[in-house]
Amino acid sequence: MQKLFQIILFLSCLTVFSQEEPNFSAVDSLYREDQFYFGVTYNVLNLKPKDVSQNSFSTGLSLGFLRDFPINKDRTFAIAPGLGFSYNNYKENLVVDNLDGTINYSIIESGINYKKNKLALYFVDLPIEFRWRTSTFDSHKFWRVYTGFKLSYLILSQSRYLDATQNFKINNNPDINKMHYGAYISAGYNSWNLYAYYGLQNMFKNGSLNGNPIEISTLNIGLMFYVL
Repeated sequence: MQKLFQIILFLSCLTVFSQEEPNFSAVDSLYREDQFYFGVTYNVLNLKPKDVSQNSFSTGLSLGFLRDFPINKDRTFAIAPGLGFSYNNYKENLVVDNLDGTINYSIIESGINYKKNKLALYFVDLPIEFRWRTSTFDSHKFWRVYTGFKLSYLILSQSRYLDATQNFKINNNPDINKMHYGAYISAGYNSWNLYAYYGLQNMFKNGSLNGNPIEISTLNIGLMFYVL
């Protein structure tokens, strides 16, 4: 009789468990939009000195990871700090030269046929952004507007000039600021998002051109892609 009671109890429990459905709401309430990002931009020199001009397509590349922390019940708003790396180059007519240990700046005179003149900057980035999106647990195609602030530390700078008679490169120019910062916005649908970054700091902390301090900031415009 005891064995019969145990068998009936076992079958009853099995029936109850077989009728229970998974609690998807518990999973849904915990989802995040943790994302890797990759960006490509066109870099514009802003507030540049007189006679300084860009003469070719200046590009920027960035990649990294952002950790998502939702701040409302529907998880449509979030704060996301991150870590990344970026590369920006600027092709212009400002020549950087090192004469006897002194950094000098000059403008390439019109009519001079040169092959290359560019400034390349490599950064470690610390972005933090405020996020709004229409995402849900079961769909990764949604509208988003992410706006934030990015602090960047310069790990390498390279100035390069090349013409028919001269070829020189300067690494880690001490006149360039190590810390850079600016505001940005990214907006779009699904993987494709328009992106803009505005630098809030002068690129140079020292250096002069024709007796005037060099004041240059940057505006980067392009596309940002997010991958879960």
